[in-house]
Amino acid sequence: MAVGYSKASVRFETVQKSFGAVKVLEEFDLEVEPGEFLVLLGASGSGKTTALRILSGLETPSAGRVYIGDRDVTEILPKYRDISMVFQSYALYPHKTVAENIGFPLKVRRVGKAEIDNAILDSAKQVQLETLLDRYPRELSGGQRQRVALARAIIRRPSVFLMDEPLSNLDAKLRGHMRAELKHMQGSLGITTIYVTHDQIEAMTLAHRVAVLEKGILQQLATPAEIYNNPANLFVAQFIGSPAMNVIHGSLENDQFLTNGAKVKTAVKGRIAKAIAGVRPEDCSVSTPSKGTITGKIYTTELIGDHTLVTVAWGTDQIVVKAHKDFDGKQGDGVGVILPPENLFVFDEDTGERIR
Repeated sequence: MAVGYSKASVRFETVQKSFGAVKVLEEFDLEVEPGEFLVLLGASGSGKTTALRILSGLETPSAGRVYIGDRDVTEILPKYRDISMVFQSYALYPHKTVAENIGFPLKVRRVGKAEIDNAILDSAKQVQLETLLDRYPRELSGGQRQRVALARAIIRRPSVFLMDEPLSNLDAKLRGHMRAELKHMQGSLGITTIYVTHDQIEAMTLAHRVAVLEKGILQQLATPAEIYNNPANLFVAQFIGSPAMNVIHGSLENDQFLTNGAKVKTAVKGRIAKAIAGVRPEDCSVSTPSKGTITGKIYTTELIGDHTLVTVAWGTDQIVVKAHKDFDGKQGDGVGVILPPENLFVFDEDTGERIR
């Protein structure tokens, strides 16, 4: 393992950013621990890339302060912030070899040739590129180019890595491979890493903690398991999970959720005229109609491989159930769906707030 990496904390203090009348970030407070892998997760326009650009110095906040370690970097130029950025475009020089691309940041600093050569080999080994140093970017696969961009970021020995959707240009199989590579590399080097993505699978598999943003507001900051199992609100509940959480419309009367004439027991109590019950597909099960919490007809079935997704029509809603791979129900068959009370989340439909 390479030595010489510092680990810095990162802190956003009440950061705001507006472009004209449009608020992109509102009262953004976030603290990243030294050596932590933090993922900023959100849909397009949620403010995640703006937050990253403010941290890198490419944007100036409208209000608030940004710290790397104990240093206030809000007004400091990007080149003095001790950060490395990796973009989805890789931004490699086509006329330079892999070695020249990796070593470029040190060449700009006028580091000695022998030191640069050693650093190139060290960085290349960390991303398994040491046998490709004489090739040009056009001779590399997408995954190899991505690794060159990573090695070029590593060689600077930054205190913070910033990554903006670095895997989005890769095909699904390569993305899975590169996720594992990234996680292993960050774990080995221990560099504080802030990673922007709209892909919840990347967030769940890579992060120590995930910050979920929507419309410039931090919705929840927690471990992937906590966000999945204990979502703060309806937005987070629906955004995380594949397939997405089932959403069933109805009302809450004491500890009963009323939907389409059925009464479903809940673990919470309240009185809400327009409520939403949320339940994960893996927490439901298909049964005979007589044993179901609710009954409906099969809308469709999809064999995924190790399981079958069964979609059941329920009024204007659809409930997806993760069933056994050998499930043999047909479209139009009547079935029951068992909804366990302890796995049922209840939300206020108007505010999206979770009822606890």
